[in-house]
Amino acid sequence: MKLQACNATAPNWRNVTVNTSIPEVLKPLDEIAHNMWWSWSHDAKQLYKVLDPKLWHQVSQNPVLMLTRINYKTLEEFAENKEYLAQMNKVYKEFREYMDVKPDTSRPSVAYLCMEYGLSHVLKIYSGGLGILAGDYIKEASDSNVDMCAVGFLYRYGYFTQTLSMDGQQVAKYEAQNFAQLPIVRETDQDGNPIVVDVPYNNYYVHAYVWRVNVGRVKLYLLDTDNELNSEYDRQITHSLYGGDWENRLKQEILLGIGGVLTLQKLGIKKDIYHCNEGHAALCNVQRLVDFVNQGFTFNEAVELVRTSSLYTVHTPVPAGHDYFDEGLFGKYMSGYPQKLGISWDEFIGMGRVNPDDHNERFCMSTFACNTSSWVNGVSWLHGKVSQQMFNSIWKGYFPEELSNVGYVTNGVHFPTWSATEWKALYGKYFPKAYYNDQSNAKYWETIYDVADSEIWETRKVLKYKLVDYIKQAFREDWLKNQGDPSRIVSILEKISPNALTIGFARRFATYKRAHLLFSDLDRLAKIVNNPKYPVQFLFAGKAHPHDGGGQGLIKKIYEISRRPEFLGKIIFLENYDMKLARRLVTGVDIWMNTPTRPLEASGTSGEKALMNGVVNLSVLDGWWLEGYREGAGWALTEKRTYENQDQQDQLDAATIYSMLENEIIPLYYNQNENGYSEGWIQTIKNSIAQIAPHYTMKRQLDDYYEKFYLPLAKRKDYLYADDYAKARELVKWKEQVAERWNDIKVVSAEKDPDLVSGNVSTGKKYKVRYVVDEQGLEDAIGVEIVTLQTDDEGKQSVCHIEPLEMVGHEGNLYTFEGTYSTPTAGEFKMACRLFPKHKDLPHRQDFCYVKWYN
Repeated sequence: MKLQACNATAPNWRNVTVNTSIPEVLKPLDEIAHNMWWSWSHDAKQLYKVLDPKLWHQVSQNPVLMLTRINYKTLEEFAENKEYLAQMNKVYKEFREYMDVKPDTSRPSVAYLCMEYGLSHVLKIYSGGLGILAGDYIKEASDSNVDMCAVGFLYRYGYFTQTLSMDGQQVAKYEAQNFAQLPIVRETDQDGNPIVVDVPYNNYYVHAYVWRVNVGRVKLYLLDTDNELNSEYDRQITHSLYGGDWENRLKQEILLGIGGVLTLQKLGIKKDIYHCNEGHAALCNVQRLVDFVNQGFTFNEAVELVRTSSLYTVHTPVPAGHDYFDEGLFGKYMSGYPQKLGISWDEFIGMGRVNPDDHNERFCMSTFACNTSSWVNGVSWLHGKVSQQMFNSIWKGYFPEELSNVGYVTNGVHFPTWSATEWKALYGKYFPKAYYNDQSNAKYWETIYDVADSEIWETRKVLKYKLVDYIKQAFREDWLKNQGDPSRIVSILEKISPNALTIGFARRFATYKRAHLLFSDLDRLAKIVNNPKYPVQFLFAGKAHPHDGGGQGLIKKIYEISRRPEFLGKIIFLENYDMKLARRLVTGVDIWMNTPTRPLEASGTSGEKALMNGVVNLSVLDGWWLEGYREGAGWALTEKRTYENQDQQDQLDAATIYSMLENEIIPLYYNQNENGYSEGWIQTIKNSIAQIAPHYTMKRQLDDYYEKFYLPLAKRKDYLYADDYAKARELVKWKEQVAERWNDIKVVSAEKDPDLVSGNVSTGKKYKVRYVVDEQGLEDAIGVEIVTLQTDDEGKQSVCHIEPLEMVGHEGNLYTFEGTYSTPTAGEFKMACRLFPKHKDLPHRQDFCYVKWYN
């Protein structure tokens, strides 16, 4: 028999699923891993890290994946380790005591809807500032023990992973998430079957799974359309964050808004307030309207009931940033809703138009949200003013500054998430114990002045060294693989120094963020970064949207400049900006730089994170920094524009930054004493922490939302809903009567001082006015006032005075109003008489925006 070189049969493989098995005594590790509380607890994360530090790094600090990958023998060893068990039980006891606290029922409950949430880099359901803000918000809701739940999407691919090619081109890579390895739980029914929410898309349904993220005490529900019951196209609705075309975007927003409300209903969840965080979730109010109509309310009554329990937060400072949909596309999926609501298609789509009868105007989610919410808010004081301008055309008859329904809550950051462990230890050592649960109390933060300068400096040094070590470890392999010339990469890594003044610029790369500003004068910049006595280095990071060519061009430009010999190791771009890298940067750099085009930074929060860690801000006075800046606690570029031409303004701002660096910042940083630090710099850090930090915590933001919006909304809701909605029905009936007679209501006579008629008046004098109004039987339902406008040097008009007229009597339908007009200052003004409906149960005039003007 001849021997064969090889004789082997084909293997008959059998699939075997090996489930994670955890010793009973270590079961708390699994429970904690499935609650995002671990993400803001250092002690909790340490429980997993000490099991296997190398594996903890390999699984990118994901405790669920850690427990899946770890060797069972290792778990058995730690199950016998008394010291480890004692620490684990201590952390678990803290966790259970935290979780077992019942929600505060004295405050209104809230349903929060948003397209993205930044909870941890482990869970890729965020892209940038909006998501990070939302994630911080529900974390603080948990810490503050409020009754809140949230709704979003579980993205299969999330936002993209960023790398740079050898020539600096951004490369976007979409990597699928393995849901079994994430800190999430699938919602199931009593029989253990997955809960599926059926969301109507006109003539068919999209079927969405529901997953739950336990965020401390708050539950975040995530919808997932990757379901075999759906078509190939609809399975992709939740594949990518902000991915696909406008049709997919509309499908996403239907799912978030309408599907979000249906999800809460299926889970048996009812809340007092519905908070729409950005216009993506606006259609939640469509489903809520349908629900009320189905209960027997008229459409107008349903609108009243929905408005009084709805808040819309806008994060965009320009109209172009809102989502608009062509009527044909919108009708493809939404044309069935008018019939459900008992109104016409034109009436329905008109709710999303500034001019309801303009058939060429596209449906705007933000306009719809404004029309179905009692209040709207921007995310900083300035953004509130910008939003009043932006939405002014929705409420015709009033000027921007009169829109009392458009307010603001300045964004904050979740202190436990973003403050480094070293800083939390320092604060815990010196601050009163109560500070952690009362973070907005400025008195506690003033204690930082009692901390020795040397201790502040040592804390900063530790974090700078950590940042430099992280960069060298995390980016070395990718740079060598993607960016060629190993000798150049090694040179860059060697030149990154923890002893240099380090300035960070990290954010979404959109052109209005002006990342290019620093590179306006390369010769001047080269002198700054190459001074051997006073070394300076700049760290850049950020992603550009895959469809934003301008943003990607900025990244490429910075990359190219960073490769020039004079900037090698001095200008560094760090790829794939995510929460993990962000935390390193906001804790490790010396200065956080932000240079947006005024006033396009709605708020910004990265600088707030930085100041919690002793990092000083250098920024344009825009967004939150316009409110936050204090002299001696950072540096600011004025909020005022010198030039209308943006290129000229950019050149001026760049020159100002160079000058600040050369004449103020660098000399102050390097004015070091015999102990190796600058006392002036430490004082700036202390000023920043004491005078600014307490005002920009998420605790303060959440409290502001309750004080300004949630509590007033809930109070009015309870009032209108009481006694089988009696007050709501009464108010709607009154509105319908006013609307029916509005065209016939008029001024029948007007008597004014002759000087007023001629338009020639003097300061200090009072001029009588008298109007008689035919109210068409409405019984004192009309208010009358004299409005005076002034025009500034730039031609902008604003209200400078409003003089209400008093109703002094009536005969039948004729009501007489009298008053006096005067002006304390001389100049050119305009004046007119304004009529408006008035009722004690209106929250503000924009709620029923009927206005007539007379001379």
